[in-house]
Amino acid sequence: MQPSVVLPVLFDVLPRVARITLYIALGVFAANLVVSLGLVERIAGLSRYLTGPANLPDEVGTAIVTTAASTTAGYGMLAEFRESGNLDDRETLIAVTINTFFGFVQHIFTFYWPVLIPILGYEVGLLYVGSRAAIALAITITGVVAGAVLLSSRPTTTTSSVETDGAGDEANDQTKRELVEEAAHKTWRKLKRLVPRLALVYTLVTLLVQTTDLDALTAFADPLATLVGLPGAAVPVIAVFAFDTTAGAATIAPLIGETFTSTQAVATMLLGGIVSFTVSTFKRSIPFQYGIWGPSFGSKVIVVNTSLKIVFIALAVALLVA
Repeated sequence: MQPSVVLPVLFDVLPRVARITLYIALGVFAANLVVSLGLVERIAGLSRYLTGPANLPDEVGTAIVTTAASTTAGYGMLAEFRESGNLDDRETLIAVTINTFFGFVQHIFTFYWPVLIPILGYEVGLLYVGSRAAIALAITITGVVAGAVLLSSRPTTTTSSVETDGAGDEANDQTKRELVEEAAHKTWRKLKRLVPRLALVYTLVTLLVQTTDLDALTAFADPLATLVGLPGAAVPVIAVFAFDTTAGAATIAPLIGETFTSTQAVATMLLGGIVSFTVSTFKRSIPFQYGIWGPSFGSKVIVVNTSLKIVFIALAVALLVA
């Protein structure tokens, strides 16, 4: 492959991998630290209303709290708990599902409120954000119910029995500085295994994206819009929205009140979200999830996340156009 093709990809991938690596490092470091310092009880108190009914250990609560600040760091914590044996695959999938609403919360303050609502106006903007919040909350509740049903026969994991990367009873005899240094050392060991895989998958996918026509992936926008009874103008909006949320919102905003009603506009943007999963899964989810979990379990996370989002977005669209 020509250097003229590879070098731009590397310049695009490396900053992204560095940013994700930083957040994962924070998540893994925090996971080791909160366990070794005995902070789980304090941090995870409120989240027990979710982890308790879902039969998940308190440590998942620390990942939930972290996810509200950084989804990547929250995933990093869950990955650490899974690799250290504190969560099995089923528990991890349920924890990832419960995390959905808390991952959404951070976007309210970083994107929806300062960017999207001003573009769409308060009526449509709040209706769209409220719909997305309801969808995320429904997925989180689904995770809690799944834990209550699927994990009901399992013994509850107590905080005192949890270890992270080999932390043992001798931790009680260590100073806080030694515990911090130990957590940093374990984090470095984890990153040495994870970052090469993350960088490789991101590079391969980015190369594939740049040499593949992804526009064909939005070809089913037309029948999708027709199926739910949206105006023909919804098709180009959905296509734009699938690749860039801000551009899609800017495209539909002038048409609200003339071509689209408020509910039709929100339904159109939600459909754009369904179509965008095809693109975003390929461009972002696969590299990220494979980098954190590996291909086998990463594929399971992608299937669960995508399936639940599509189901609940479809239900929301049906209610809006009913």
